[in-house]
Amino acid sequence: MVTLDNAVVARYKTHGENFEILVDPDGALALRRGENVNIEDIIAVEEIFESASSGERCSEEALTKAFGTTNSIEVAKKIITNGEIQLTAEQRKKLQDDKKKKVVNFIARNAINPQTMTPHPPQRIEKAMEEAKFHIDPFKSVDEVVKEVMKAIRPIIPIRFEEVEIAVKLPALYAPKSYGDVAAFGQIIKEEWQNDGSWICVIKIPAGMQTDLYDALNRITKGEAETKLVKKKGA
Repeated sequence: MVTLDNAVVARYKTHGENFEILVDPDGALALRRGENVNIEDIIAVEEIFESASSGERCSEEALTKAFGTTNSIEVAKKIITNGEIQLTAEQRKKLQDDKKKKVVNFIARNAINPQTMTPHPPQRIEKAMEEAKFHIDPFKSVDEVVKEVMKAIRPIIPIRFEEVEIAVKLPALYAPKSYGDVAAFGQIIKEEWQNDGSWICVIKIPAGMQTDLYDALNRITKGEAETKLVKKKGA
């Protein structure tokens, strides 16, 4: 259960009444995103208030009329899911900054400049977001924000999501211990062990991860790996 000092108000207005609870902001947002959250861990007190600031509790009659139950846990879940979560300016900024970082990293790893077929650095994506005056909604999922960001920055920089298929050949000296490192980058479409002990494969990865893959292969094999871009598919 979250402490009162770290809790914020979640508010839901329905049936002409105001219902408030005190919740952990991060846990409440996770619940709204559909994540598996134990609601008892994210509420400060098992009470439903008309006004949390004054401590005025809701009547059982009002709860039954609005929610069909007086069970505080069930009511709290409905308030969090359907109501508003009142974040402090500091909490909102932290959530926005964290989400922005996740969104920028996702785009940088999965998108490319179709004119040069190379990834955009995170700094370029952030600058495009600033030029587009894009506002991060802390209540939306990363997937939702990514779609909105891509739409907003396309008029500013050439960008699109794309997957590539890369043929990789690892020498026998490095192949057995390097298989897992390569597979971690994406989906291995086909593979074959050669008579000389070398390993060849075709792996599908987000286009923005090409440089990371090449750097890893060079590090693992001391520059002896062979690669070839086989296919690209835009999205």
